[in-house]
Amino acid sequence: MRRLDNIDLRLLRVFLVLAEEGSFRDAQIALNLSQSTLSTHLAALERRLGGQLCERGRSGFRLTPYGQSVLAAARQLFDDVDAFQGRIGRDHGPLVGRLRVGIVDGVITNPRLGLQTALSRYMAYASEVFVDLELGTPLVLERALMDGARDVVIGPLSQKLPGITYVPLHREAQALYCGRGHALFELAEREITHEKIEQALFSVRGYRHLDDLYRVNHPRASAAIVQMEAQVMMILSGHFIGYLPRHIGDDWAQRGQMRVLGPESYGFESAHFAATRRLKGEQPLVDAFMRELRAQAQPPGPGSVQVSR
Repeated sequence: MRRLDNIDLRLLRVFLVLAEEGSFRDAQIALNLSQSTLSTHLAALERRLGGQLCERGRSGFRLTPYGQSVLAAARQLFDDVDAFQGRIGRDHGPLVGRLRVGIVDGVITNPRLGLQTALSRYMAYASEVFVDLELGTPLVLERALMDGARDVVIGPLSQKLPGITYVPLHREAQALYCGRGHALFELAEREITHEKIEQALFSVRGYRHLDDLYRVNHPRASAAIVQMEAQVMMILSGHFIGYLPRHIGDDWAQRGQMRVLGPESYGFESAHFAATRRLKGEQPLVDAFMRELRAQAQPPGPGSVQVSR
């Protein structure tokens, strides 16, 4: 068997999710991969390891004896890697190393989720830590966490991935907006009927899998965005309605460039979490950063929710 490299570790994590989910369909959802991509990853890992890991077909999915051995070894391998990283950081004394953070965009103006505040407090005593910060959609961030490319990810996450600890931070208010120049902008509130909402062009947040449409019971999407800045542009065009966090949209509304549509009917709250991999060893860099995040958000209720499958 050839010596494993970093790509093999990524493939092993994909296999770990597949084995723990117990089916290709559930693993596709957890990893946000197509069936063909998942099959390609599995076949590549089997070639590298030199043996069949699972049986798949009409009879269903099950691990081969070799696959069961690889699963046990992979779990031990990742536990050892995580313990090694924690031990290195702990024994060094002062916090030192690389902290890889992923977060959704459009949160800088959120007073309770402002990452800049948590970072400021963290760096006051962890100035030797190199912070690698990346923006992404919730699905991309969770995949990066599973792949080991991120240490902490923050946003409206799925709470479905195995081996991940999800810590609730806060609930972010969302509202439906239109921009100045839109047909709904100058109407009195009582004149904005559901029929008029249905007739408006709707810009959806693509990573939410059309949940925006379902919340409004709107028949179709006319545009899709990923970043919040793009959604602001769509709404300010005066041709589209769409959802924004209230800490973003209300600022534009105060300037007279947007208005909220039916806040009682269409408004909702989106739960934001910080997620890390569930590890055996200590993680001094991650643990300290998580403490600052919790202090910044001051979440109500339980401190954490652990999800395992």
